[in-house]
Amino acid sequence: MAVSVEPVTPALWLAFEDLFGRQGACYGCWCTHFRLPPAVRRENDRQRNKDYIRSRIETGPPPGLLAFEDGQAIGWMQVGPRADVPEWNNQGRGSAPLEPGNAADPEVWAISCFFIRARARGQGLTHRLVEGGIGFARESGARWLEACPMDRSKDSRSIGLFVGSSRVFETAGFRRIAERKAERPLMRLVL
Repeated sequence: MAVSVEPVTPALWLAFEDLFGRQGACYGCWCTHFRLPPAVRRENDRQRNKDYIRSRIETGPPPGLLAFEDGQAIGWMQVGPRADVPEWNNQGRGSAPLEPGNAADPEVWAISCFFIRARARGQGLTHRLVEGGIGFARESGARWLEACPMDRSKDSRSIGLFVGSSRVFETAGFRRIAERKAERPLMRLVL
């Protein structure tokens, strides 16, 4: 699989839109779940979520990476400063920062979501995206990159793996730093 990984910019909106499809990826989320408070998510529909992420992409900096094969986007990974995904920082989540100040620290980054086109699942694309995310975070001045993946899934092609597999992050050099929820470790890579 000849894959390139690029930060999503306004010029790549059509590729992002094509990847997410009419449904907006995971049930119309458009990768806004960790960006918006629950009350806003309940009020929003697919179109509002789409408008929100489009505005976020247009405003910049890039909120994630797209993976391309033969000119078509086949995968997405949301990566950026923890402050950009405030719901990911809630104290009730396994992904909450170990120290509260880390949520606002521009040098502490998070990989919070993946979306892979169905035909590209199970082929190691998340490894490529994580590799690209490490480089992107490093180039952007991050000192830590964190994730809160799943240890197990019944199927490597499962949409439930939107947070990624801990196996992928371990392969990339991330270390477990906490486990507040069973089989959902908080992992960190020191850059």
